[in-house]
Amino acid sequence: MGERRVPLGRREFLRATGGVGVSLAVAALGACDGDSDALTFFFQANPAEADGRQRVIDEFTRRNPDIRVRTLLSGPDPMQQMLTFCAGGKCPDVLMAWEQTYAGLADRGVLLDLNTMLDRDPAFAADLKSGGAAALYDTFAFEGGQYALPEQWSGNFLFGNRTMFDRAGLRLPGRWEDAWNFTEFLEICRALTERDRTGEVLRWGFVDTWVPHYSAGLFAVNNGARWASPRTVPDRSDFSGAAFIDGVQFYADLANRYRVAPNPADQQSISAMDLFTQGRAALAMGGHWRYRTFSEAGDLDFDVTALPVGAAVGGARSNIGTTGLAISAGSRHKEQAWEFLKFAAGPVGQAVIAETGLFVPVRDSAVRSPGFAAAHSDIRNLDILVDGPAHSAPLPVAVQWPRIDALMDRYIGRVLRGAAPATSLADRLAPEADEVLRSP
Repeated sequence: MGERRVPLGRREFLRATGGVGVSLAVAALGACDGDSDALTFFFQANPAEADGRQRVIDEFTRRNPDIRVRTLLSGPDPMQQMLTFCAGGKCPDVLMAWEQTYAGLADRGVLLDLNTMLDRDPAFAADLKSGGAAALYDTFAFEGGQYALPEQWSGNFLFGNRTMFDRAGLRLPGRWEDAWNFTEFLEICRALTERDRTGEVLRWGFVDTWVPHYSAGLFAVNNGARWASPRTVPDRSDFSGAAFIDGVQFYADLANRYRVAPNPADQQSISAMDLFTQGRAALAMGGHWRYRTFSEAGDLDFDVTALPVGAAVGGARSNIGTTGLAISAGSRHKEQAWEFLKFAAGPVGQAVIAETGLFVPVRDSAVRSPGFAAAHSDIRNLDILVDGPAHSAPLPVAVQWPRIDALMDRYIGRVLRGAAPATSLADRLAPEADEVLRSP
């Protein structure tokens, strides 16, 4: 295993994170006061997701009446809020962890290496690895440590307006292995884009509800590219590769060349979400976190399907989008926190998650359960969700990734706006990203 990091003291933590505003610190730290014997659980959620999490908590406390759980709901910037808590020496006991930001907390010694718990609980450790998607579990492995247990898959796929497809005599592929190739996808988008006599678009073939520069990168992955190598602590990007460049260019061309998708100017007055929910787009890229919004959108009849792939690629791939649960290295309730993690990541907690329909659970027993199917009774292509984790490409795990994210936004953003060709990524994004990845 890697070297165990010693949690930073308050002064060192503040120095490492650049400090925090006094007013924010006072407000945030006050949330951790009160019942010092309760297990504190920090997470981000919309109201529906918060209700779903509360169901898991209620079932846990019913089975463990001696452990009280107090929730701390995040604001719009959970990372800053976590840093604020921990800078004041009051880290919540259980923390929601995101696949692309947890490494920074682990590197600073904020998160407990869960191998210290798993080594003492071999039966649960074995069950954990055999009962779910290993790739999601491995996402939270960093430099020899295991810093979170995955609780849900939140990768991307396509939502399709079933009514539009039926009227056009078209079919939404029901399996990742049967995905459209890029050429077929473009023809589908062309067929479903509708214009008036003046050429004004009345309905788009495709809209994107995710983060555009990541979506473009995911199209590149489906063209045979990688984000970076190796996956954990990478030292080189794949941004200069032909597969990455061509995939990004195809995604950009959907809006700028073929006009089957809106460009940023087209979305100044209406969002991609609203375009799809209002029947003004046939396909929408997003993850399961959009499911509740779409299912509550009145007469919207939709299904799900796989992302398209390049000509030289086999089955389509999503991204390993996942959130997990971690324990603060400074927690005074590590044993109780571990019991909560075991429950949430175990068969019972995952079954509760499945029945809510709010998340795609990690465990096979939960995602293939009657409860999960019942919560998605309107979805015919359920295998897209069930098999999503097994058809997902890993995102890099690197302390420096927030800086890479900023570079991607800058340089891929120019391509998506039509201000530069994707070939420019080899000259600017790739060398700058490689320099960041190789820096301490």
